[in-house]
Parts: sequence; C-alpha cells; structure tokens
Amino acid sequence: MSKVRIYTLAKDLGLENAKLLEILDGLGVAYKSVSSTIEEDTVVLIKEILAEEGAAEAQAPAATPETQPTAAAEKDTAEKATGQTNTAQQDRAEAKTEQTSEPASTSEAPAAATPAAAPAQDIPHRAPVVTIMGHVDHGKTSLLDYIRKTKVAAKEAGGITQHVGAFEAQTSKGKIVFIDTPGHEAFTTIRARGANVADIAIIVIAADDSLMPQTREAIAHAQAAKVPMLVAINKVDLPQADPERVKTDLTQLNLVPEEYGGDVIVVPVSARTGEGVEDLLEYISLTAELEDLRADPKGEFAGVVIEGKVDRQAGVLATVMVQEGTLHVGDFLVVGESYGKIKAMTDSNGGRIKDAGPSTPVQVLGFSEVPSSGEKVQAAKNEHAAREIIAARAQDRRDAENARTQRRLTLEEMMGPLGTVRTVNLILRADTQGSVEAIQGILARKESDDVKINVMLAGIGAPTEGDVLLASTAEATILCFSVTASGGVKKIADTKGVDIKSFRIIYELIDEVDRLLKGNLEPVFEEQYLGRAEVRMVIHHPKSGNIAGSYVTDGSLKRNAKAKVTRGKEVVYEGTIVGLKRFKDDVREVQTGYECGINVDWDGVKEGDIIEASEMVEVEQA
Repeated sequence: MSKVRIYTLAKDLGLENAKLLEILDGLGVAYKSVSSTIEEDTVVLIKEILAEEGAAEAQAPAATPETQPTAAAEKDTAEKATGQTNTAQQDRAEAKTEQTSEPASTSEAPAAATPAAAPAQDIPHRAPVVTIMGHVDHGKTSLLDYIRKTKVAAKEAGGITQHVGAFEAQTSKGKIVFIDTPGHEAFTTIRARGANVADIAIIVIAADDSLMPQTREAIAHAQAAKVPMLVAINKVDLPQADPERVKTDLTQLNLVPEEYGGDVIVVPVSARTGEGVEDLLEYISLTAELEDLRADPKGEFAGVVIEGKVDRQAGVLATVMVQEGTLHVGDFLVVGESYGKIKAMTDSNGGRIKDAGPSTPVQVLGFSEVPSSGEKVQAAKNEHAAREIIAARAQDRRDAENARTQRRLTLEEMMGPLGTVRTVNLILRADTQGSVEAIQGILARKESDDVKINVMLAGIGAPTEGDVLLASTAEATILCFSVTASGGVKKIADTKGVDIKSFRIIYELIDEVDRLLKGNLEPVFEEQYLGRAEVRMVIHHPKSGNIAGSYVTDGSLKRNAKAKVTRGKEVVYEGTIVGLKRFKDDVREVQTGYECGINVDWDGVKEGDIIEASEMVEVEQA
C-alpha cells in the first residue's frame, strides 16, 4: 500500500500543516513530524472527514441581511483560526508577497487587519533565522554559498554584493534568513549572553566522513540552545559517499533519523550540484511553520548583535538582527553601556534602506564602540533617554559587583524544583579515547530514577573556550581526566562561573561525580548560630537608612547572614544583615571584640538592642 508524506498531502488538499496534524491527532494516528508518512487508507479517511465538513457548511442556513455582519465576523474568525478557507490562503499569499518586498514594507500594517481579531492572530508570521554548523571541511560554507547564489535576488549588475554577516534567501515558501557566520562557537557565544538569535540549526555532515569531533560539539551546542535541529548530509555526489553510515552513526548520539523510526529530519544534499537543497529549504520552512514564529513590526524594538567590526573608511559597523518592532534610520540604539544614533543601514544585498522589520539582518552605522556578538539591542526615544538607560545599567552593574559573593548555585537550585527527575549536565575531557569510553561506562551506572547524568560532550584533549561557553549556557560542569585547562580557558571559566575539575586518578573523578549527584538530591539544612552584637549607637544615613553602630560581644557577624533583633526579651525584627562596615570600609565579617556598623534594612533599631546572627548550614547525610 502506498504512503504519502503529511506535508505533501496538506499541500494537495490546500490545508495548513497544523490543521492536518489536528485531524491526525483526532484519529489517533501516530507521527513524528510533518515529513512522516501515512497510509493510503488514512488519506481516504481524512478526505471523507473534510468532505463531511464541507457538506455541513453547505447545509448551514444563509445569513439574513440583519445578521450578515455577525456571520461574516464569525466566519472571518474561524478562517483565521483554522487556515482552511480560500481567504486564509489568500492572506498567506499576501504575506509571502510582503516578505519578498523591501524590508521597509514590513513596517506597514496589513491592509485587511481586523481590530476584533484575537491579539495572537493580529501578530504576523516572521521569517525563520537559520544557522549552519558542523565539522571543518564538511561543506558548511559551500552550502551557504550555493543557497546565496541561487536564492538571493541580485540587485546589481555585478551580482551579489557582500554582505552583512547574514543573508535572506527567497524560496517558494517565503523568506529564510541565514546567519552566514558558520561555526558553533560563534553561535554559542551569542547564546551564552542570553540571546536567542537562531530559530533552527542545520548540522552539516559529510557523506564521506561521517561524525567528527566538531560535529559532536555542534550537535551538543544546538541541543543546549534547545532549537529545532535538521541534519544535512553533504557531498552525496562523491563516489565514496555513504549516507547510510552517517544515519547509523547518528543513532549512537540518540539522534534517530525518521526513516529509522526516529524524529530527526535528515536530508541528503550536494553543495556542488545543488541536489537536495530544495528539499532542505522545504524542511526548514515546514519546521518554521510548526514553530509558529511571529513578531509584531509595530511593537517595541528588540534586536541582537550578530557581529561588529571597524571599517577603515566607514568606522564602526554592527550587524543587527531585528527580532521585534521596526528599526529606522535616525533611531537611537543602546547596547550594553554605550549608545549610538543610526546614520545609515545596509541590507544583506548591500543596498541602503531606511527601515527594517522582524527577521531582517541589517548593517548599522552609528555606534561609537564595537559591540560584541550576542549583545541585546534596545531602542531609545532620544539621546537623553539613551543616557538614562546607560546610567541605570551602570548603576545596576556596580550594585551587583558590590553585592557579589563567591557563593555558587547548588545543582538543586540550577536544575529546578525538587521531587522531579533532575539532570546533571557534564562535559568530559580525557587523554585518550579509551579513558573517555571507560569513564562514560562508569557514569552510565551511576544514574538513578531521581537523577540522570547527561554527558553533553565527551572528547580527547584539554577543554577549550567553546567547552566553557557550552557549559555556561547549559549550566554544566567540566570534568577532566589526565588533561588540564590552559590559563586562558581557566580565566574565562572563572568569569562565567563554570567549574572545571581536573583529576589524575579515576576514583577521585568518580568521587566528584558522586558528590555532584548527592548535591543534586534534596539537601537538609539546619540553622547554625554565628554570634551577637550590642547596638550602642544609631547612625542615620540618607541612602542606607538607620545603621546600627554595634560592638560584637560573641562569635562573629557575617554579611547576608540571618539577623534577629531582640529588645529585652522580645524579638522585634527578623531579617538579613545586608551590610557590614568597619569605619568606611565594607567588610564581609566582623569578629568578637570589634566595633562595626550593621545595616539590617530596618529603621526601627534602637540603642541597647541585641543583634543575633545565624546561617543555614547543610547537614551531612549518611
């Protein structure tokens, strides 16, 4: 019995993929994605359901002139919700026309906008943003070049004008934006700063080479970013190509291709001949459709820096991906603790533009300093507003630096609420492949029903900056066996709060894993007494409120410790010691026999009060 792919059937029936999936769910038909196949008898059943729905609509009583507006409004709402009617199809065609026009057109409101429609339906779809990653020499750049040459509409006689760090490809399904800075490290640098730029990741694997170290790293980075992932098996035109070997090797990473019963879309392509490229673009569009990517061109502007550089003639240039709202020449932009006014914008074809809507990459001239990749961009109404935003950010940074302690989050805090199955993320580096496999085998036996171990990346050699970025993004610990991190990598790890643990004895590494697993279980705490102080003077401070000038009579007092203020036999306040001073200096702890200033963030403190400090300490469990 013949089979048909879901997205092909949806196209033949004139349905949205989401509507067809809804019907399949109602029938109880199992599928992995829109590229999954269904049996012919299921197709017949779907057509019968659609025919019955059409007959029911035809038998519905015609609306009278008095009720016609209400009926029309209801029909319009239903069409927008289901996407089944010709009107909805026409709307999608109009949306595609808008996508192929100048970026400035994205700022214009749709002509057929209905004020009464639901807010979610008012927000138009946006083009997907795609990044391509993989091992060196597997054809990432070649694939991008092929797509660029065949899908970008050249605006000049000389062909494609290079370029702004990203480009827009026009396909039969609409616009697709490619970030053409391939490489998982650049991708993860952006992610590590909290910015989500790419909607879809394409992992390129050479058909004659299969999985390589950078391939595994790229997959780990894409999984940490939690973006949909497609696999493009490149170089299938070579005589020695073996796509089936690649598919089999993918299963070792728990990435099971659809034809093997899994949910990973794998597309054979050739960047040299163009074979399979159209199929890849089709799958990108299908994936984007299921993700239901939307952005409001009239909303508040938000964007992300893809890359920045200094041009000898133009000055500072920054490539910005517009995510929400519309960017205009003359707008003031704030990045980090600096700002700039847009003097000019260039699109991905090298043409000057005046405004750009969502999912549009633009090169901006107007920054005084080179912004870093991944920094978020915010718009300001004017220069005064931009300066206010910068001043507030600078103050927040100083406050954070003053309040910063060496305390690190417990694994329980990082992994979420207790009572659920939690995961310890690890990155493993060792001196030999044999050591890597042996350690992975031991780790697999350490898992329990409550705690799972996720080895995100395992490789040979010292940890790299990319490992640190991945660990920072995924909140993972890096374990090293018989290898050590370089000074530069350690410095970056310290800056990002990433733990790198190095071991020479295998049992010590396993003991560390046990400690991590134990730390991921529910801890038991008890309150432990620290010390007490007598308030001898109350100092009125204009910013900090009342500060208790005190003398420590027993033990010690620590900043951020719990505080209990007693007056006679009555407890009058319970809270936290938010500040400690010795003369004019902020200190972390004050011992017995010393005077200090105590700020408990409470203005009711009086002379003679007793401040008792305590802290919560984890109890060692057997």
